Amino acid sequence: MAATASSYSITMRLYTAPDHSVVGAVATTIARNGGVVTAIDVADSRHDRLTVDVTCSAADATHSQELVASVAEVEGVTVHKVSDRTFLLHLGGKIEVTSKVPLRTRDDLSMAYTPGVGRVSMAIHDNPEDVRKLTIKGNSVAVVTDGSAVLGLGNIGPGAAMPVMEGKAALFKRFADIDAWPICLASQDTDEIVRAVEMIAPGFGGINLEDIAAPRCFEIEARLRESLDIPVFHDDQHGTAIVVLAALTNALRCVDKQLTDVRIVVSGAGAAGTAIVTLLLAAGAQDVVVVDREGALAEGDGSLSAAHTELASATNPRRATGSLQDVLVGADVFVGVSAPGILDPEWLPTMADKPVVFALANPDPEIDPAEADKYAAVVASGRSDYPNQINNVLAFPGVFRGLLDAGADEVTIDMLLRAAQAIADTVKPEELHPSFIIPSVFHPDVTKRVASAISGREG
Repeated sequence: MAATASSYSITMRLYTAPDHSVVGAVATTIARNGGVVTAIDVADSRHDRLTVDVTCSAADATHSQELVASVAEVEGVTVHKVSDRTFLLHLGGKIEVTSKVPLRTRDDLSMAYTPGVGRVSMAIHDNPEDVRKLTIKGNSVAVVTDGSAVLGLGNIGPGAAMPVMEGKAALFKRFADIDAWPICLASQDTDEIVRAVEMIAPGFGGINLEDIAAPRCFEIEARLRESLDIPVFHDDQHGTAIVVLAALTNALRCVDKQLTDVRIVVSGAGAAGTAIVTLLLAAGAQDVVVVDREGALAEGDGSLSAAHTELASATNPRRATGSLQDVLVGADVFVGVSAPGILDPEWLPTMADKPVVFALANPDPEIDPAEADKYAAVVASGRSDYPNQINNVLAFPGVFRGLLDAGADEVTIDMLLRAAQAIADTVKPEELHPSFIIPSVFHPDVTKRVASAISGREG
């Protein structure tokens, strides 16, 4: 069984016989059962018992339980307690509010709060444009969700979406020093969501829509962009599209093909798929076919929804029909933002020479990247345990940093194209390789390059 990263990491507190060889037996047992030991600490040693903390990673929750059971069977070992490190990290939430100014004396209070704060409020009243300069608005983003399409978990509601929104806020702070606030709305009514965001907008410099199901997300974004004087960005759409275009730009360099010449198949006609297609077309792609669970979207199909009809009218110039397997024949690129396991490895040899495969469904991709790698010239996924991770963290912190720095009131297609190019260009020519087409999210230059591309300012 393949072990994964620390998202399925546990710490077992063990009581063992006072024999240090038992610790070795525990480590061997975990390894034999497919786990990876990352730390062993003897917390207490006395004449009759050792207390040992063993931390290990597993493939999934079931595998974690199996590892615990295997350790419990080691002679001389009692499993006292098991802690899931991911849940421990979330205890009490992942973000907090701290003051940027000292509040130690009456003098401090008189300026930060009453009476001094009244002068600042009146200054903003007299000059409303100063609100960005004199309040947190100029560096704040609302991360808004209705909980209807959270990760790959589906419609789990606003409360269950909160840990994800907190994580998003933490990423904003870590990578772009932006103060972001999780806003989880107890409504999935389009009108109510639009009105709620409109009402809170005065306190924010930008709105990041997150994990809102299609097609509702399209209307919500369009209406908010029309009514608000601050930028509105749906990360599931445009963040994904930016990083996909950046990665594809470099992948095509690796196989010596041009975006204008390749045939692209996009699996998934939801929010992410629609945005990816829109940006690919804006970048110059000519032959894009979109496939959903019913097959290829083609103009003239009266059974399509309004959103899919619009998508079909902009794509599929050859009027290809049929299943995913059918339209893959002769294609140069596959981009999946759909469902796990839908791409059969045996279909890949029917694609064009040196195919590119982006299997981005989360948490389980359309095809195992290791299987795809047997046939494709370049493979990318959303996973952190394989090369070429397509991760929105490469885009949204820099996008909002640039928008806030420029005091922008909208997001344009041209901005998105520039952001994608900035990410692609972060990979130097001498670094470019089929296993390295996209920079790490921890690359020190990514955020500032994207921010500069968005704002039009030199970083």
